[in-house]
Amino acid sequence: MKTSEQRFIDIIGSSGSSGSSGSSGGAEADVATLLAALRDWLASLDAALTAGLIEAGGLQPGSALAQRIAALHQALAQQHQQREAQWLALAPARALAQRFEGKLMVLVFGKFNAGKSSLCNFLAERFRQHGQAVQYFHLQGGQLLASDEAFHEGATETTARLQGVCLGDGLVLLDTPGLHSATDDNAALTQRFLDSADAVLWLTSSTSPGQVQELDELARELRRGKPLLPVVTRSDVIDEDEVDGQIVKCLRNKSDANRADQEADVGHRAADKLQALGVAAAQLKPAVSVSAYVARSTGADAEAMAGAGFERLYAALLELLAPALAYRARKPAEVLLHHLQEEVEAPLVNQTMPALTALRQQVQEELDSLPARQARLVQQAWREVMPQLADLLEAHAGVAEVANVAAVAATLRAALQQAAAQHAQACLDSHILPTLESALDLPADLGYDSAPTDGLPAAYEKLYETLGAAVQDSLQRVAGDLAERCAARLQALDQALQHKQKIILDGQRRLGQIASLLRGLHAGASQLREPAQEV
Repeated sequence: MKTSEQRFIDIIGSSGSSGSSGSSGGAEADVATLLAALRDWLASLDAALTAGLIEAGGLQPGSALAQRIAALHQALAQQHQQREAQWLALAPARALAQRFEGKLMVLVFGKFNAGKSSLCNFLAERFRQHGQAVQYFHLQGGQLLASDEAFHEGATETTARLQGVCLGDGLVLLDTPGLHSATDDNAALTQRFLDSADAVLWLTSSTSPGQVQELDELARELRRGKPLLPVVTRSDVIDEDEVDGQIVKCLRNKSDANRADQEADVGHRAADKLQALGVAAAQLKPAVSVSAYVARSTGADAEAMAGAGFERLYAALLELLAPALAYRARKPAEVLLHHLQEEVEAPLVNQTMPALTALRQQVQEELDSLPARQARLVQQAWREVMPQLADLLEAHAGVAEVANVAAVAATLRAALQQAAAQHAQACLDSHILPTLESALDLPADLGYDSAPTDGLPAAYEKLYETLGAAVQDSLQRVAGDLAERCAARLQALDQALQHKQKIILDGQRRLGQIASLLRGLHAGASQLREPAQEV
């Protein structure tokens, strides 16, 4: 009876076996349809966002509203530039996936010093012992270079570049700089090539297994639908033995009970963390424990391999094949989907939507303040004009002729127009206002109360009241017209902002639908297409 190791190597050793399970003609057609739907989504979203441009017409360029609208447009432009740059930055990962098309790509993932290079080297040795081809490579200057040397193993982090090894005709292991690497470049390199992998081995040392800070990155991979297999490495302990009468220290496998406890702890903590992050726990596979050192040092025969945990590891890898191959079949669409989710949808939802909400709040505050601004305009212009009226009437009271009353009215009208314009601009300072025409509605028989007699000037108490009422009416009318104009402008702006929010929310909903279809590869291309204007 074949061991799990032999069965796994036999399957991987034939590219036909691993490739034929990856996708059928129907699945390929579904993926192509989904790819087209994703591209249509982006084109429709871009067109809708462009058509829904927020206009700041009628607002003063230096006003807070106009500046925030300009900042919104600038942020959207920057988002577009950043997503284009990010897509270009992913070119090496896409090229890597194309270079190994037809092979299953497994990312060996974990913090530095988790034993990634050691595990890769040991698996390569086992494949070679079973007569399978083994080819190491590394990425340098954007090019994949073959190498005859195994990965360097050491007590400190040694992976400073992406490297890998091809096992047989159907498997590629990618060994990357540790996720929590001491250098930002190493961590960035790991992230950049995550998309090319079909499955992930999460290596965590038994000295401190399941570090919770790593689980956030695992959640990201789980959201991408990739299967993840936790592997507790260095599952061994220092023990003492007698050799030729001497007590020597040696490494032995941890007990089955100890391993079971660690595996359960890693599994439980990972599941709890993923649940808190809203990720389907089904993507997380049961943890297994191994010791490459013990397997090597004890001859790597069947008993040693089983004792070191590798028979269980190969069994777990066999279980990993089906979901990994399913992911590989839809990987082109997954890569594009992740790009759209992370570089298009996320900035719109996390940055643009709050900015739009804040803008709408500011617009509403401006609308709410209009009645008070309108009243202040009337009050301040009234206080400026009315003292002038008394002086005017006094100046022309010596002769109570119609011509003199007309002169009073003309001077008053000019003063009224100047005061209204000045205080309108001060009270409605966010808006570009039209040229004001302040009309005074005066009765045809307007005149002083009485003619001057016995050297006394004409009385004008009633005339003062009549002109004062006309000034008040004129200011109320002008201020009301201006407030109505500003309100209409602000309401149109709010509608435009609301429409922009709807574009984003509709786009988010639509992308979620496509993502759900991609996860299940549901049949029926008609479900994938909706009118472009929906976004």
